[in-house]
Amino acid sequence: MSRSNSGPTFPSHGAPSAGPGATASSGTTAATQAPAGTSLAWPESMPQAERDLLRDQFRQALEAGVHGLCFSPYLEGQAPGSIVSEAQIRARLEIIRPHARWIRSFSCTEGHEQTPRIARELGLKTLVGAWLGTDPEINEREIAGAIEVARAGHADILAVGNEVLLREDMSEDELLAHIHRVKSALPGVPIGYVDAYYLFEKHPRVTAACDVVLTNCYPFWEGCPREQAIAYMQGMYHRTVAVAGGRKVIISETGWPHTGTAFHGSVPSVEGAMRYFVDTQHWAKQDGVDVFYFAAFDEAWKVGAEGDVGAFWGLWDKDGLPKYL
Repeated sequence: MSRSNSGPTFPSHGAPSAGPGATASSGTTAATQAPAGTSLAWPESMPQAERDLLRDQFRQALEAGVHGLCFSPYLEGQAPGSIVSEAQIRARLEIIRPHARWIRSFSCTEGHEQTPRIARELGLKTLVGAWLGTDPEINEREIAGAIEVARAGHADILAVGNEVLLREDMSEDELLAHIHRVKSALPGVPIGYVDAYYLFEKHPRVTAACDVVLTNCYPFWEGCPREQAIAYMQGMYHRTVAVAGGRKVIISETGWPHTGTAFHGSVPSVEGAMRYFVDTQHWAKQDGVDVFYFAAFDEAWKVGAEGDVGAFWGLWDKDGLPKYL
């Protein structure tokens, strides 16, 4: 994969590239022990008054509510392959319920199939994901689980696959077969597919098969400096709109990490993460764009999957505590 506007390299988010049954690395770094909340590392040169103003702006944006949050219920010590319980899903959803209208889930196996039902009980709408990868047996369980969830009335939108083409886990024809199968099984349920924005340009048949186009937009993973990131993300979105053929386009993931290793010009920071969130919400509401912010919670296991930066994209920390308030 090349790093360019026609095809950047950035890791899969929300689930491991090997699928829901993959195991996370046991390796850790000092960054995984970073404390939460006001103990986070602010730039020493940033005046206290400026920090307080940014905190107020962040608080106002969060309290006003976001369209959607990317949601994973994993607790400390859990990773893909762990069975998640109804109790932990409900507890985590209760934390974010006051701040979002929608949640996005990533799998319909290993207990995650409970998430849409619980979310609906709590008054949240759902973008339900079926995780597809290289294992046909896992794919079959995911598709069957997703169809069952939707037939029960718990899916407002169903996403068939996440970054499958980006990871080259299956061919376009194989992916289309899954999408068409789900559409045939679920008339009346909006069906989409999630991938990096530029892949909808490269795969017009996939774009045409979608009822709704779900685009992942990560300026961070294209090495964009934080100061230019909102304009860059807007460009990603508008490129998707240009090839969507009038279909609704939703930003299914975007975000900025608060700590970890820089990626070219993209530097993780507390200030950067807070400003990216505030600026994204302002633009989304001003222009009427539906955005699922990545992510609700930090996930410590992702250090192994994405490097040290992978564990620190949440608005809440791995223990469910607010990081920036």
